[in-house]
Amino acid sequence: MNIKLLNNKKAPLPAAIFLSALLSVPFLSSCGDGSRTASPPPPVDDTVGRNVNYPNSPNSPNQPQARRGLSTGQKVAILAGAAALYYLYQQRKNAQGAGLNGKYYLSKNGRVYYRDNQGRAHWVTPPQGGIRVPESEAQQYRDFQGYNGRSTGRDLTDIAPQEAPAY
Repeated sequence: MNIKLLNNKKAPLPAAIFLSALLSVPFLSSCGDGSRTASPPPPVDDTVGRNVNYPNSPNSPNQPQARRGLSTGQKVAILAGAAALYYLYQQRKNAQGAGLNGKYYLSKNGRVYYRDNQGRAHWVTPPQGGIRVPESEAQQYRDFQGYNGRSTGRDLTDIAPQEAPAY
C-alpha cells in the first residue's frame, strides 16, 4: 500500500496563520487602555429584603425614640414614598464617591439610584416608616406623594431630567 504525501503545502500554512490570528483576537481585544466604551451594566434591584438605615429614619437604632404628647421641641414631618426619595436625592446629589453613601442620580422614569464601585446602578427605596425631617426643611416636599402620609401629590417623573438614563 503506497501512501502519497501531498507536496503542495501552500494551503495549510496560510490557513494555520489565519486560524491563529482569529483565535488571538479575543485576547488582544481584552487588553485595552482601561477606558469603557460600552454602556454601563444594567441596574440591580437589591432593595428587597434589605434594611437600610437612612439618616433621620425612625427605625434607625442610634436615634432616640420620639416622645408622645406635647413638647416644646421642634416640629417634624414624616416623608415617605416620592417625598422621601426626593429628599434622599437632594441630600446626596452632590456627594462624592460611589455606593450607598455616594452620589445619587434621578433617572428619566422618576426613580432614584446610586452606582456601586463596578458602575452598576442600584435602586433606592424609601425607608419603611418614612424619614423624620424638621417641618421647616420638609416644606419644599409638601407637594409630593408621601408627605405626612398623603397618598396624593406629585411623583418624581414630573421632575426627572430628560437627559438622564431611563433604567
